[in-house]
Amino acid sequence: MTSLVTTPLSIMAPRPDGFEAVWGVSRLSRGQLEWRTSRESGEVRMDRFGMTPQGDEVLRVRAEGLPLGRTVEVRAITEAVGGPTDRHVTEWRRVHLPDADAGAALVVIWNDTHQQDETIQALDDLSPAADLLVWNGDLCNDWKTPDEFTPTLLSPAGRDITANRPLALTIGNHDVRGDWAFRLQSYAAMPEGRPYYSVRVGPVACIMLHTGEDKPDDHPTFRGRVAMEQLRAEQTAWLRDEIQRPGIRDAPYRAVFCHIPLRWIDETPVDYDAEGYDWFSRTSRDAWHDSLVEWGAQLIVSGHTHYRSMIPADAAFPYAQVIGGGPVADPGDEEAATWIELAADERELVLTMQTLDGATALRATFMPVTE
Repeated sequence: MTSLVTTPLSIMAPRPDGFEAVWGVSRLSRGQLEWRTSRESGEVRMDRFGMTPQGDEVLRVRAEGLPLGRTVEVRAITEAVGGPTDRHVTEWRRVHLPDADAGAALVVIWNDTHQQDETIQALDDLSPAADLLVWNGDLCNDWKTPDEFTPTLLSPAGRDITANRPLALTIGNHDVRGDWAFRLQSYAAMPEGRPYYSVRVGPVACIMLHTGEDKPDDHPTFRGRVAMEQLRAEQTAWLRDEIQRPGIRDAPYRAVFCHIPLRWIDETPVDYDAEGYDWFSRTSRDAWHDSLVEWGAQLIVSGHTHYRSMIPADAAFPYAQVIGGGPVADPGDEEAATWIELAADERELVLTMQTLDGATALRATFMPVTE
């Protein structure tokens, strides 16, 4: 008989008081979480919204009301519904909830993995335990069949990537492509169920934004499938308010994560009729620039182009733009995959970009915002 639970327990969308736990199942099941602050403490069952979460492909449980910013231990309990009786209990695992008062933070960023197992395995091997793993878009190529979601999101390359790094997702242009893309958020948990949000990790305020597609909504290749103009407008209004929220407005370091860059080295207008596409999202930048400047954003971290680069801040754009590499495995290729680390403490934030052979491709230092 096929195992009831088909993937590791993925810890996503971390918040100061909780997170979302997501895991795959092979048949109709119900799931619960138990948590404790230590091995000696009591266990508390998380039953929410009137019914125990159920599903026949994926289970999601929202854990909330946990001790703010603490480290907790959690495990998932899965029970088959109907048919043969089956029950599965995971091992206890530690989850570090985001703590805005922590004096230091470590954030790891991946991008453009495109379902390439070799790339994902190397990234998982090289990346350290961290306060946050930002998977910065283009997790897939296109969602052509519904059976791609579980292996791509919940056990990528057969790995348990959230074992020691709670996962924050941003959405790339390929992640909204394919006939089955509408099901993405059944598997990709995000705070409040929307693809834009913020989280404070120690001294670093992180804002996650959805830059949408790389062509206008009415482009014939989309067949009426996308409405990104409305989504950008919604984020524009949200961003104006979010940068005023305590903990975000006054963070020592201020970083934005979005898949398509807001700046690029060549901003020549694109001919969409000649199969052109956006190397950077001008429409997103036009919508969000004023708020980012008002907030004092220091850094935009993106992917999309598959060319690793950094565009320094200047008078017109007082935020640096950093772009990680793509899924190519050969570290000598200019499009080679990279991973980025943001290590912050009270003195500085150090950004390091590395290729899969361990070489440092880029290093930059940012000072705390003082005003």
